[in-house]
Amino acid sequence: MADTPQANLQATRVLSVSELNRMARDILERSFPLFWVSGEISNMTRAASGHWYFSLKDSSAQVRCVMFRGRNSYLNWLPKEGDKVEARATVTLYEARGDFQLTVEFLQRAGLGALFEAFEKLKQKLQAEGLFDETRKRPIPAFPRQIGIVTSADAAALHDVLTTLRRRMPGIPVIIYPTPVQGKGAAKLIADAIETASRHAECDVLIVCRGGGSIEDLWQFNEEIIARAIADCSIPVISGVGHETDFTIADFAADRRAPTPTAAAEMASPNREALLNTLLQQQQSLQRSMAYKLNRRAQQLDFLARRLLSPAQHITHKQEQLAQTGVHLQNAMRQLLGRQQEKLLRLSLNLQHLNPHAVLKRGYALVQKKDGAVVQNSSQLNAGDLVDIRFAEGMVEAKINKTG
Repeated sequence: MADTPQANLQATRVLSVSELNRMARDILERSFPLFWVSGEISNMTRAASGHWYFSLKDSSAQVRCVMFRGRNSYLNWLPKEGDKVEARATVTLYEARGDFQLTVEFLQRAGLGALFEAFEKLKQKLQAEGLFDETRKRPIPAFPRQIGIVTSADAAALHDVLTTLRRRMPGIPVIIYPTPVQGKGAAKLIADAIETASRHAECDVLIVCRGGGSIEDLWQFNEEIIARAIADCSIPVISGVGHETDFTIADFAADRRAPTPTAAAEMASPNREALLNTLLQQQQSLQRSMAYKLNRRAQQLDFLARRLLSPAQHITHKQEQLAQTGVHLQNAMRQLLGRQQEKLLRLSLNLQHLNPHAVLKRGYALVQKKDGAVVQNSSQLNAGDLVDIRFAEGMVEAKINKTG
């Protein structure tokens, strides 16, 4: 069958509206990367959810836009009806209604593109020179003897800084180097004030600050003359320009960047209350440590004291020991003497039993030969031998006439 428009139509699958819108959205999002578009704001609506809905228009066309809360919360200004703006956005399609729209990621006043271009160009130039290198950054002294401030004498930022310094450490002297921070020629005056503070070298740290504002209001701090003055300053510099989301060239050149003037004052000064609390904690810790050590030493002293005796106590103790030893010795002597007496008595009794004199008293006689030998058997004698016969009382000499 020959291809015809009707045949092609029959071969094509029929799409639902949801499928069509989803395919169109996918094609749009792939075809249009993140880009910039300029126009005038109209039909501005801020929903209760925090999202912004508006249109961007020029003389001949308009497009619907949405900027979600997560993105618009980063803006430091509030767009209004009729503002000329530049939006960084992506193209998409709201499928529920089939509306072509832009999802805005960032929004700025018209004409700021040239300022941002100049900002990036100067930033890259100074960065290539090494002006922003971390090796050039000097530490902020923890306990400055004097603090310098470069700002407008009428600025609310000065009031915030002074209030913070008085609250944190009221005893630190402050020197103000007043200068305009906005308007034609302000950059040169700010740089002169920084150079004056550097030349006098009266302070240990210098705060360069001003309050928040538009990018045009803060532009003086994006001038090269201020960046070089900060880099050449003989004392450490804290930059506290604008709000937390504002970044300037001065921030990159400074030794420390603070998100706000108040934060700059906090960085420059020690916290008196925190130091007092730390001191109190250290004092309490020291007291606990000393009490613990004293208690330990006292216990050791008590232990040693129990072992240490005075000379009188020592003598008394020795006397007691000597007396006890004497008693033990007497007892031992008594026991020894008693045993010796018993032994002597037994020996005496034995001796009495064995005493020949006692035997003789019982009527027996002791016969001895002339040589003193005791005659125990008649065979020891011969007829004619002379013997001595000992009685219990006295002795006689006899001659043996006969043996048997």
